[in-house]
Amino acid sequence: MAFPVGFGWAAATAAYQVEGGWDADGKGPCVWDTFTHQGGERVFKNQTGDVACGSYTLWEEDLKCIKQLGLTHYRFSLSWSRLLPDGTTGFINQKGIDYYNKIIDDLLKNGVTPIVTLYHFDLPQALEDRGGWLSESIIESFDKYAQFCFSTFGDRVKQWITINEANVLSVMAYELGMFPPGIPHFGTGGYQAAHNLIKAHARSWHSYDSLFRKEQKGMVSLSLFAVWLEPADPNSVSDQEAAKRAIKFHLDFFAKPIFIDGDYPEVVKSQIASMSQKQGYPSSRLPEFTEEEKKMIKGTADFFAVQYYTTRLIKYQENKKGELGILQDAEIEFFPDPSWKNVDWIYVVPWGVRKLLKYIKDTYNNPVIYITENGFPQSDPAPLDDTQRWEHFRQTFQELFKAIQLDKVNLQVYCAWSLLDNFEWNQGYSSRFGLFHVDFEDPARPRVPYTSAKEYAKIIRNNGLEAHL
Repeated sequence: MAFPVGFGWAAATAAYQVEGGWDADGKGPCVWDTFTHQGGERVFKNQTGDVACGSYTLWEEDLKCIKQLGLTHYRFSLSWSRLLPDGTTGFINQKGIDYYNKIIDDLLKNGVTPIVTLYHFDLPQALEDRGGWLSESIIESFDKYAQFCFSTFGDRVKQWITINEANVLSVMAYELGMFPPGIPHFGTGGYQAAHNLIKAHARSWHSYDSLFRKEQKGMVSLSLFAVWLEPADPNSVSDQEAAKRAIKFHLDFFAKPIFIDGDYPEVVKSQIASMSQKQGYPSSRLPEFTEEEKKMIKGTADFFAVQYYTTRLIKYQENKKGELGILQDAEIEFFPDPSWKNVDWIYVVPWGVRKLLKYIKDTYNNPVIYITENGFPQSDPAPLDDTQRWEHFRQTFQELFKAIQLDKVNLQVYCAWSLLDNFEWNQGYSSRFGLFHVDFEDPARPRVPYTSAKEYAKIIRNNGLEAHL
């Protein structure tokens, strides 16, 4: 079961989740610093990313883990406020530049290709204070930041992700208020943030295209989170339609404007407009793109970056009471099949990833696909011999192999989440996704490989699984 020659085997991390050094060497505060320092049980046991894995001072230890696995690629994110403490180029923090230069240079020296994410949920607090992603001014701020990163690191970085999981960020931060700034705006905030996220991504893609691509010859995309969605009752027409609609609201909401035609899916626009009208709004709660914006947005991705963890069943749920919210607009309810094994919110459904990849291939004109995150957590305390978790990985790799061989999906890179156990947002340190165990009680933050790290290293050495389909 050999994967294609040159297939990329990676692991991923994100700045706030691993670096620590939250106020070290001139770094400005980000929204997660503020959010976790406010307490109030927003995060498991009021834990913070102040120290996390200590990667800001322990990069050499991370590099040892990367080399031990034999990774071909490593995905990490830049901390916007470590580079530009107030989010603008008015003050540039050289210590931040030095830190990321060292990571990039060390990776390249060791034959590892960096995949760099510009923004992974950790907005500089100074920009949130001006409205964050709800304010149109963020588009310009993000574009300037992106240009700064392209000009500073783009001579060596050839694979860029502008925004991590824009679809998760818009809902968790600005719809539900579970991420910072922690203020819900049901039925409006998620759409407004999404609108600005899409435009910010598109602007920065064009900046790369016009100012840097010719010389740097890199690729730029954004990563989207995708749950595979199946009708709860495959014989029910209303459940079938609900499942299709759910994918439009969840994945195609962002992917269709960027990859196809610069605009939201028709069913998304019509559902939200009709609900808005019933609720007495003078116009749709979903903002509209101008014709000029549609032209700007269309075609602004050089590959399709997707993050898959799990699958859900969908059934039609009529919004009789006219409630506000994205699920209510889509008129869907989602839940797992009780027969599926689960680890926390992740129900282990390896065949879901194959169906998802086939959907992307068929819907988006057979693009080059990177899986920029995929993984399985363990609850704390996590056994180092995580054979059950490795079995989930193995089954996933079998499905990826089928997707490439049988469905002819153009999958080129796979990133395991995560290189290290780290700060898992609202779950703090209670959920462990790492290939390497981190002892958060020990100030030295030692990294110890799980069984899955040793097994993943074998997969990478063999460029695939030894077993047969």
